[in-house]
Amino acid sequence: MGGFYLCRVTEEDADAAHIAAAEAQFRLHGFTRFTPIRSAAHAGFHAAPIHDSHVCVHRDGEDFIAVAGTLIHDGKFGESALRALLGDFRFPFEDWSNTTGQFAAIVHKAGRTFAFTDFFGAFQLFHDANWDVVSTSFLAAAKSLDRVTFDPQGVYEFAFNVFPTGDDTVVSELKRLGPDAQMELGEKAVRTSVSKPLPERVSSTPIEKRIAAQAERLRGTARIYAEAFGDRMQCPLSGGLDSRLALALLRDAGVSPHVYVYGSPGDGDVEVARHIADHEHFRFEPFEKASFASITPDDFPAIVARNFHETDALVTDGGLFDNGGNAYARHQRQEGGQLAVSGGCGEVFRNFFYLPDRALTARQVMGAFFARYTLNDVTDAFDPEGFIDRLEVKALKAIEKPGATGKLRRTLIEQLYPRMRCRAFFGREISVVGRQGAYFMPFFDHEVIEGALQLPLAWKNAGRFEAALLTHIDPVLAAYPSDYGYSFDHPPTLSHRMNELGTRVRPPWLRQRSYAVRRRLGPIRDEHGGLLTPAFLGRVLDLHFPHMQQFFKMKAVSDTGLYRRIATLEYLAQHLERQII
Repeated sequence: MGGFYLCRVTEEDADAAHIAAAEAQFRLHGFTRFTPIRSAAHAGFHAAPIHDSHVCVHRDGEDFIAVAGTLIHDGKFGESALRALLGDFRFPFEDWSNTTGQFAAIVHKAGRTFAFTDFFGAFQLFHDANWDVVSTSFLAAAKSLDRVTFDPQGVYEFAFNVFPTGDDTVVSELKRLGPDAQMELGEKAVRTSVSKPLPERVSSTPIEKRIAAQAERLRGTARIYAEAFGDRMQCPLSGGLDSRLALALLRDAGVSPHVYVYGSPGDGDVEVARHIADHEHFRFEPFEKASFASITPDDFPAIVARNFHETDALVTDGGLFDNGGNAYARHQRQEGGQLAVSGGCGEVFRNFFYLPDRALTARQVMGAFFARYTLNDVTDAFDPEGFIDRLEVKALKAIEKPGATGKLRRTLIEQLYPRMRCRAFFGREISVVGRQGAYFMPFFDHEVIEGALQLPLAWKNAGRFEAALLTHIDPVLAAYPSDYGYSFDHPPTLSHRMNELGTRVRPPWLRQRSYAVRRRLGPIRDEHGGLLTPAFLGRVLDLHFPHMQQFFKMKAVSDTGLYRRIATLEYLAQHLERQII
């Protein structure tokens, strides 16, 4: 895991000042151990994982590899994986049948230096236009620039949909390295395009064989982590499918992880998890973040400042304006070098977008899923048609169909979940949690996803395939009740199927208007909460929102999740105030 920072070497030694400032920022992130790295054109450092879970830098003479994130190569983990990858590396890197995980890597070999990311470009690697600055830290990269400007598309995507899609960030001067490119970092940065095709058609393979194949792929990866960490794992468990399937994989590999759930007594997730833990007699921790600590407004500024730096400014949940519970929980999951496990991206086995089984245009999909706005909240800076236009362009690029017109096959639409949605949403989570230590997200694996993309949609609806996969791997876990009103070793209930159908039958044009209609019915509150009252928020922000008022009409915003994300952007703006144009 960990992170790294590189900047271009200059004759006037400006790079030394940039590196010192970046290291100071990394220390605010929580890093304490740094390894200098240098090539002919760039210099900087690698920061070891905060909780010291594994080795992330390997040298062989003048050659070296520095990784941020979790890398599996040639069936190996940690320094063994680094050694194997450095020996096998050829540019452009294409050995994806032998490599998985989510990571960003710098490889220096035979006098040349290269940068690339995992298959989906999930682990975030930030850079400026000329690649004078390259870092896994958004704040360190932003502070290396003389000036920054808020990018309206990035700002609105962050506010409406949690994180910008594609290669965008919330500032125009920084982008992220995408999965479609790898870089050589010389006197001039040279971009090499790479293609990573995924299946575009449903397979005729019988479901039973697919279940067995998926189970074997998942088991193979889980065994690698089991050998490296044993029981030193933390795994979530809720009332749904994804976390239970992740736990099933660990149990199947002979692991007894520490199991936890977030929520309050009486919540469906908490009570289902408690029921399973009581009957299976494993370690179980319910944790209610909102009750972690009772704080005063005087306590708030220090907590927010710590949260801001630890999460690299752009938080995807309620972890910035809280009582410190999110930070405490995040560290607990990896303290002492434990492996954090996640069921994220498990919806690749399901009909995530809840769209009907027919061809649609990329624009229809973007409108149906990403148009979570009402014009009452935004200023004239927002162009609703242009907003969807740019999302459409990014969607087509993500599925390697740039410039395509007309309708997309349903299997191509399914690719948008891992390539676009997971890369943006889980990519940010992976990059934040990943600085602390190793992170295992078994379902965000390209070979697992290749199999999932070939499933008939009927098997994805209501989680039929995922439930069958769980039953195949761990029938005991599958037989326990869920928060859906049935056990996963039985077919989904009629009420659950009808609930999904109610969304699928709504046409895309109506889905695009659903959020605005919902807002007319009253305020919206999300589950992440946060201390957003003036007594608290006024201690850390100018509540006139001087930076974000150019994009939003703050008095009209009655969605707490949206308000919190706009406040996050305002706090960032205050931090970068001297650089903002």
